[in-house]
Amino acid sequence: MAALSFIIGAFVALMAVWFVRRRIGFLGQRPAHYAEGGPTFDLTRHLSGEMFCDGVIYGPSGRVVSRFAADFNIVWNGAKAIMSEHFRYDSGETQDRAWHLELGEDGRFTANADDLIGEGSGVQSGPTVCLSYRIKLPPDAGGHVLDVVDWMYLTPDGTIINRSQFRKYGFKVAELVATMRRKEPA
Repeated sequence: MAALSFIIGAFVALMAVWFVRRRIGFLGQRPAHYAEGGPTFDLTRHLSGEMFCDGVIYGPSGRVVSRFAADFNIVWNGAKAIMSEHFRYDSGETQDRAWHLELGEDGRFTANADDLIGEGSGVQSGPTVCLSYRIKLPPDAGGHVLDVVDWMYLTPDGTIINRSQFRKYGFKVAELVATMRRKEPA
C-alpha cells in the first residue's frame, strides 16, 4: 500500500510541475496574452537598421555563465530581411550569425539561420514577438540540438527586452536575457 501511495504522490507531483511549466511559467505565455497591449511591436520598424545588444546567459544552475555584447544590422527589402549579428563574449570569443526573416500573414513570420534545424516560426502580438526554433550548437559546445523559445518585449521607449529559454528533452539547460536598442547616430 505504501508503494501505491508513493507512486500516486509522485504522479501528482509530476503533473503539478508539468502544469506550472506549461500553463503558468515562461512556456505558458501565449501571443494572445499580449494582443491588447501597446506599443505595437512592428518588426520592420523596431528591428531595423543598426542596433546594439548586450546580455547574459544563465546555465542550468541559474548562475551567469557568459556575458556578451553584440552589434546587429537589420536590412529590410519588402517583406524579407537579413539580420546580421556580431557577438563578443566575455571569454574573448566572437560569433557571427545571419538571420533571414520573412513576414507572413496575421503577424506571423519565419526565420532561418545556418545553425537552425528546419525553420523557425514566429508571431507578433501587441508589444511582443515570440519565435520558436531548434538550434544546433557548434561542436566545441557539444553539438547538441536545443529547442528555443524567444520572447521579445517592446518597452515604451523602444528598447527591446529579449528572454530566451533553451531546452533539451524538455529540460531547461540555459536562459538568455538581453536588451536591444537602436544605435545613436554618430
